[in-house]
Formats: sequence, structure tokens, C-alpha cells
Amino acid sequence: MKKEIVEGIVIENLPDTTFKVKLSTGQEIFAYLSGKMRVNYIKIVPGDEVIVELSPYDKSKGRIIRRK
Repeated sequence: MKKEIVEGIVIENLPDTTFKVKLSTGQEIFAYLSGKMRVNYIKIVPGDEVIVELSPYDKSKGRIIRRK
């Protein structure tokens, strides 16, 4: 299965490095921080533009893979 990659803006910080992200399509999803971003201590704050990889099984969840 191919994963869909979209851009979005972080709206809210949630516990355990999860975030509420508004996608460029207008949809709001829950996204967690990828392992490489955790290891390299890359911080995400509300208002940041991010690139998200959507889950092929549940389009309301995703993984933040890069901060712009």
C-alpha cells in the first residue's frame, strides 16, 4: 500500500508527542512525531508547517515526518 504525503499546520499539542494537524485539504487529523524527529530532538510548536504521512488504513491519523 502506498502512503499518502500531505502538508499541514500544527493546531494543538497533545500528550505523548501527538499533535492535532490541519491539512491543506481542510481535514483535521491526529499525528504523532516520527522516531527520527524524536532522536534528533526536533521541536514542534503550534503554527509550524509540517509534512505528514497519512495512514493507509485510517485517514484520520498520520505521522509527522518533517518540519518546514
